[in-house]
Amino acid sequence: MVESKHKWKAWLYLAPAIVLLLIFTVWPIINTVRIAFLDGYNMLQDKTTDVVWNFGIDNFLAVFEAGSGFLTALGNTLLLTFITVPLSTVLALLIAVCLNSIKPLQKLLQTIFFLPYVTNSIAIGMVFMAMFNYVGYGNQAPDVSQSPGIINSVLEWLDLDGFINWIAPNFLPNLLETIETFAASELPIEVLASKLLNALYTVINFEAICWINSDATYFTTMFVLIVYIVWNALPFKILILLGGLQSVNKQYYDAAKIDSTSRFRVFTRITVPLLSPMISYVVITGFIGGFKEYSSVVGIFGEEMECFGIDLGTMVGYVNKSLMGEVSQEGKAAAGALILFAIIFAVTMVNLYVSKKNTHY
Repeated sequence: MVESKHKWKAWLYLAPAIVLLLIFTVWPIINTVRIAFLDGYNMLQDKTTDVVWNFGIDNFLAVFEAGSGFLTALGNTLLLTFITVPLSTVLALLIAVCLNSIKPLQKLLQTIFFLPYVTNSIAIGMVFMAMFNYVGYGNQAPDVSQSPGIINSVLEWLDLDGFINWIAPNFLPNLLETIETFAASELPIEVLASKLLNALYTVINFEAICWINSDATYFTTMFVLIVYIVWNALPFKILILLGGLQSVNKQYYDAAKIDSTSRFRVFTRITVPLLSPMISYVVITGFIGGFKEYSSVVGIFGEEMECFGIDLGTMVGYVNKSLMGEVSQEGKAAAGALILFAIIFAVTMVNLYVSKKNTHY
């Protein structure tokens, strides 16, 4: 404990951090609350004139007006958050358990799984955009009715009629074409990625799906976003859960082996309860990050956050659009940010309340 006569030294060391925190965190929050309740606020007029702004809730009413885009952004954000957070948490837990049980190359695998976390999210979004694009096909599904002769010959030699009828006309021609194209290096990598992905999902759907092009639907575009967000959220959660697993006392598992307890029961009765503090942490931070989702949409669909008329904007995107539009609307942006803060705060409080009842320390 720091003695009272030396406390001034501690405050001196903390002073630079405290000053920066007050300037770049505390004051912006206070100023945002102030602007949100100033009707018709305009920052340029505030700096150049002596206009007096009226205190009221007009900014909040304008946010909820029809056509403002806020309700759509709120719906998109809620959908993405409440799907991706539970899904990514469950997948991260399963992957962490598998990684913890693999001893050879464990460090290498941990590094590979962690790479997306240190990769620029916009760059990753561009890769996903290329993968789900119809580049090389236009807006028409690829013709998969003709199968290369060598593939037919091999499958006929194997004499697997049912398998041939199902997979040969739909999957192997596209895959072979992609491999041949890649070998010839005739097309850029984004075209090859699109062709490969189309070849893979024609196995299930029998025709390529227009995920993010002119024939795309709200379901297909949201599916692409969910896949990207889940994949991008896994590394951090895997790291936290894996660290928790490695700190669990092995005596619990040794006792379970003596009792011949099944692996599923070990997982549900030992692993999950002992990891509950880490699970609670990743869920709470996941919800906070989910409500602030923005870069993933921009990385795939651009700054307008639209896909051929389909509005995919999020809450943070709505705030940025209000600030960066042709006519800056700081009041609406501040009101939207304040509503987003209230939602995050409420959800966090609910998560904390639930975690207290289900967390075992």
